[in-house]
Amino acid sequence: MGLEEKLPSGVLLTTVEGVAGYMRKASFWPATFGLACCAIEMMTTGGPKYDLARYGMEVFRASPRQADLMIVAGRVSQKMAPVLRQIYDQMPEPKWVLAMGVCASSGGMFNNYAIVQGVDHVVPVDMYLPGCPPRPEMLIDAILKLHDQVQQTKLGANRRDEVAELETAALRALPTSEMKGLLR
Repeated sequence: MGLEEKLPSGVLLTTVEGVAGYMRKASFWPATFGLACCAIEMMTTGGPKYDLARYGMEVFRASPRQADLMIVAGRVSQKMAPVLRQIYDQMPEPKWVLAMGVCASSGGMFNNYAIVQGVDHVVPVDMYLPGCPPRPEMLIDAILKLHDQVQQTKLGANRRDEVAELETAALRALPTSEMKGLLR
């Protein structure tokens, strides 16, 4: 005997956060920020073979004011970093960032003065996607994992408390330059 047998027909029990999370995850509108070879794989993901429309992402938005997911695909140069930040700032809340490829995640093989060593120095990143370049299947998997993360996002005062807690934890974290072990 399950719960569905005790409830009258047509009754659904949920929370506002649950419904809002489901609606948000089912209607991502990505802003394209393709900078290098990863952008080709990102475009392929929107094509008929992989079809991102199955997940509510029919159109890649050219305007940041119409997008809530920024996919940074490729290496970010020092000159492009302020532009990336400006586009991120123009996106409405709530917004998410996916760093696609090893160059966007950590600078990749370009360890020089001209390339930002990780896009997380410019904008907060919610999901990292490794690979050089990552396959379209990997991008779809990362987007689905981000869907799960978005569906669990809290709202209102609960969200502010969660953000403050995460920020405090990040400020208390040991800087990478002081870490010991495999990093040094």
